[in-house]
Amino acid sequence: MTPDAARSAVRRLVRWFDRDGPDLPWRRTRDRWAVLVSEVMLQATPVARVVPYYEDWMRRWPAPGDLASVTVGEALAAWQGLGYPRRARNLHAAAGVIAAHGWPAPARYEDLPGVGRYTADALRCFADEQPVLPEDVNVRRVVARRFPDGWPGAPRGRSWHAGQAMMDLGREFCRARAPRCDDGCPMRAGCPAADAGVVDEVTPRTRRQARYEGSMRQRRGHLLRALATDGRVSVGSDPEAAASLVAEGLADRRGVVLVPAGSAA
Repeated sequence: MTPDAARSAVRRLVRWFDRDGPDLPWRRTRDRWAVLVSEVMLQATPVARVVPYYEDWMRRWPAPGDLASVTVGEALAAWQGLGYPRRARNLHAAAGVIAAHGWPAPARYEDLPGVGRYTADALRCFADEQPVLPEDVNVRRVVARRFPDGWPGAPRGRSWHAGQAMMDLGREFCRARAPRCDDGCPMRAGCPAADAGVVDEVTPRTRRQARYEGSMRQRRGHLLRALATDGRVSVGSDPEAAASLVAEGLADRRGVVLVPAGSAA
């Protein structure tokens, strides 16, 4: 693919997004906190599942200081059902840092607890509108298939739109399994991988997630649900899972019971 063809493809991608991009609540703002909350919630979690959690979270804690003023246990209770609760713990910790010291400079976003390269790039693109492409597993897949010579950059002033469009394309059409190459993909024309019949071969490999049923994740989830519902749970109901939650700061131990992290109970 020539550089001109790649840039033309990005312009087409942005036009498609302008016309068909879904109206998601975190797309209506450039507020850093709102963007951070959405990006943390969207890690390994489908968009449709995230929307009600995001809206409830932002109603309760619309700014970092609001979240920092409650215990991590309260944050974990609100997160219950979204999965991967350490994300809530890290978000609570980041809120505390921001409330105390303000936002770091964009080049230092990764100094915030739980913020890695992707989330930092997402803040730079979706909040600050810098010309950065945040590359999660979905975007890396689209780049590998559709832009094999590398991301050519977005048209001036359209980096936010291009980044969101790449997310949508990876989620809706350029999927890891059963990609919809010939089922309405707006970027099918001129796609190097599809034209050459090598879509699967060029797809970056990802580690398969371990089975959830019977896993430590499931056992920890049972305890966290009980904490959110009852406010305490017996350590003896699952000592190994209880110890794991305490070690990660997701719960506190009071004798023979677990209580929400940060609780005075």
